[in-house]
Amino acid sequence: MRNLAVLTVILAGILTAPSAVAQYKTKNAPEQTSTPEAQLVLEYAGKSDAPVIITLEQALRIALSENISVKVADLEIKRTEYAKKGAYASLFPQIDLTGAYQRTIKKQVMYMDFDMSSLAGSMPGMGGAGEIPGEGAGEGEGSTETTPSIPEAGASSGSSDSNDGLEVGRLNTLNGGVTASMPIVNAQLWKSLKISGLDVELAVEKARASRLDMVTQVKNAYFGTLMAKEAFNVYKEVYENAVKNLEETQKKYDAQKVSEMELIRSKTTVANAIPNVYNAESSVILALWQLKAVIGIDLDLNIDIAGKLEDWSQQMFYDIHQHDSISLDSNTTMKQLAIQTEQLAENIKLQKYACIPSLAVAFNFSMNTMANDVSFSEFRWTPYSYVGLSLNIPIFAGGKRYQSIRQAKNQYQQVQLQTINTERQLKIAIRQSLTTMETNMKSYYAAKEAVASAQKGYDITEASYKVGRSTLLELNDAQLALTQSRLAESQAIYNFVTAKAQLEQTLGQDFIE
Repeated sequence: MRNLAVLTVILAGILTAPSAVAQYKTKNAPEQTSTPEAQLVLEYAGKSDAPVIITLEQALRIALSENISVKVADLEIKRTEYAKKGAYASLFPQIDLTGAYQRTIKKQVMYMDFDMSSLAGSMPGMGGAGEIPGEGAGEGEGSTETTPSIPEAGASSGSSDSNDGLEVGRLNTLNGGVTASMPIVNAQLWKSLKISGLDVELAVEKARASRLDMVTQVKNAYFGTLMAKEAFNVYKEVYENAVKNLEETQKKYDAQKVSEMELIRSKTTVANAIPNVYNAESSVILALWQLKAVIGIDLDLNIDIAGKLEDWSQQMFYDIHQHDSISLDSNTTMKQLAIQTEQLAENIKLQKYACIPSLAVAFNFSMNTMANDVSFSEFRWTPYSYVGLSLNIPIFAGGKRYQSIRQAKNQYQQVQLQTINTERQLKIAIRQSLTTMETNMKSYYAAKEAVASAQKGYDITEASYKVGRSTLLELNDAQLALTQSRLAESQAIYNFVTAKAQLEQTLGQDFIE
């Protein structure tokens, strides 16, 4: 009796403990909500002591705004849109302001191919170094006109070499201006714009693929939680039946109608049932955590899910036959490959356009000044401007352009072959999903009949055991058969709905259009 009391206390603790077990009560699910309403549900779940019950569709809608993979995919769309706008910006004038300051450390020296002294002697009014015309040159007296000679710059004092060079420039240079350019004819640029547009389309399709994958993950986690809850209910019922049978066996033992071995066997059955309950409870908790993680919400939020697996078995026959006619037109992988094929076709043209001349217009206006005084007190600004056309005609690049074209064609052929192979693999995957659905539909109906027979057999064996016509071993066998058939029934439903989710992902069917 003491052991019986201990086991009863354990059962009571399992059934009343404030754990995930308390969340397994089915409640009416909230109305279908949009994403903002779903956020309110999550906010309430963080404050309420009672679990907030959500449906599968609500879980999917929450995941659309909270799932990290979906967020990353949406940001990728924005990135490609920015890149596209940046490519179109290349068609507009590019205007830049420039400015620079330069301090000369050593001036540049200019050399002539003739003797500098002969230059000074041959030019009118120019004599030797320091010579003033009119003085000692036969000019009339009283003349005041003077002309400085060319200094022997760069020549050291006392040097006799008259062709040492002439230093040019000033110590400080300042310049600033504005430049503008715009392409007029550029075939490669226009083709790159179309490729940028295809990049956006590809990003959008990849985002849809990410969402479809998220939907499949949420469905699998949702159905996995329902499966875990079904298993928990089965093992909990097994434990309760074992405790009830133990009480009946204890009464018989007290009345000396069964042996002590029968009582020990009954206690062992109860003890063996307890770990199954604990493991099933843990599986439910882990399944809920997995669902929360896939949705993208805090693991501590107090939520539970609505319904049971049996609810999803009612449309099995319809679900199979609605896919009699299948098509890959909406398959996201095939659409991505189609976009990539178009991109590579355009890339071939892009590489060919590298051989076409390009034309651009350019404008420049600048101001320059030089001075030896760092304060620029001797400002003398020199303006400079021009406008013109720039023509670039590709002639020879060592075969680089030709190899680029060959490379682009090779990539195009690769994607074409990949498309053919992918289509074959997807058709195989579709047939596998349909076969799995059909097999598990048949398994479900067979298991359903098995559950009915096993339940009837257990009821008969239990009634016979109470009057002493059946043994505890027979009763345990009947219980085992019932447990296995119930788990097989739930497993068949789970396999069916997960195969259906995979099929919908392959066909590109979204829960929200």
